[in-house]
Amino acid sequence: MKPLQIEFDGIGEVRGMHFKQIKASKKGYIYEVSDGSTSNHYEVFLRRENTRFGTITYPKSNNFGIWAWACPTLERALQKFEEL
Repeated sequence: MKPLQIEFDGIGEVRGMHFKQIKASKKGYIYEVSDGSTSNHYEVFLRRENTRFGTITYPKSNNFGIWAWACPTLERALQKFEEL
């Protein structure tokens, strides 16, 4: 299974955003998302494997609230991560 990248720049609907993995487990991930300003947020999501392509899926915007969540602070992101 190909792992998610540790750091990457967004493309498409998230162009201009920088993503950096903060924490990972067998159940999920936390990524810090920044747009170059001082306002960062964190994305917490469940690990979803795409067996057809042998990859782990990063959530799209329509997955948030279902198996992915955006958190305004690292503290809240860590709380949500522990709930996974």
